[in-house]
Amino acid sequence: MTFGKAIKRFYRKNKKGYLYMTLFLVPYILFNLVPVVRAIYLSLFNYNIIQPPMFIGLNNYKRLIFDDDIFLLAFKNTIVFALFIGPLGYIMSFYMAWCINGLKGRTAYALAFYAPSITSGIAMTQVWLYIFSNDSHGLINHFLLRLGMINGPILWNQNAEYIYPVVILISIWMSMGTGFLVFMAGLQNLPQDVLEQGRIDGIRNRYAELIYLILPMMKPQLLFGAITAIVGSFGVFDIAAQFAGMPSPNYAAHTIVAHLYDYAFLRFEMGYASAISVILFTITFSLGRICMRVFRTQDE
Repeated sequence: MTFGKAIKRFYRKNKKGYLYMTLFLVPYILFNLVPVVRAIYLSLFNYNIIQPPMFIGLNNYKRLIFDDDIFLLAFKNTIVFALFIGPLGYIMSFYMAWCINGLKGRTAYALAFYAPSITSGIAMTQVWLYIFSNDSHGLINHFLLRLGMINGPILWNQNAEYIYPVVILISIWMSMGTGFLVFMAGLQNLPQDVLEQGRIDGIRNRYAELIYLILPMMKPQLLFGAITAIVGSFGVFDIAAQFAGMPSPNYAAHTIVAHLYDYAFLRFEMGYASAISVILFTITFSLGRICMRVFRTQDE
């Protein structure tokens, strides 16, 4: 049998499987793979939408790394945001899911935690802007003034020293919902016979059960939660832009995504913006691969 006939026979035998795969592959290629390849391609050009693209090689990347001080500041801000928002939101969402899982009325708690994730970041920022309003009518300023802790209202979204922690606080609060829901689903579908066997074998408290049984069995959910936490922490933009403006004072809340938005939709330098997106994609993809290695199961 020739190689060509073997391929045709294999295709005829598995054509139904390939047909089902197209339902996933076609949208994946159109909406994921093609944009990534297009961004990599445009990052090598000077392109402003109006004029034809002009090939400039790696000049966009050289300018980004060596000449763009605002990007370096945005890169530093994004890393700091990610170090706080990603791990804290990830750990807190899992811990709260674990604590609430055994409670009565957990559906109401799950809805309360998940609601911020399905609400627009712009809408939720308006709520936080009222809480951190710059005048004496803002909730935080009002209570601090009544307690005599401050002499005048704090300019929460105009003072660079306060913008950073407030944006981190809001982002952590909004990042917990999706991970919380995934962890709740994983906890509710754990095999109860394995947990019961663990108690018979000597596991006496919930924390030992968590370490030796629950965490090893929840690696798929932990992996999904880690990847969404990484993407969310590196994608901080709308909250910072709405709370502190764009650009924020002294670029205190300027992130990589904000820098990308600036060059793509305000300056229309699509080639340069594509270079920014490629760097952001490389960072998140690399961290995602690390998470896949950390949380992979033994049979993979």
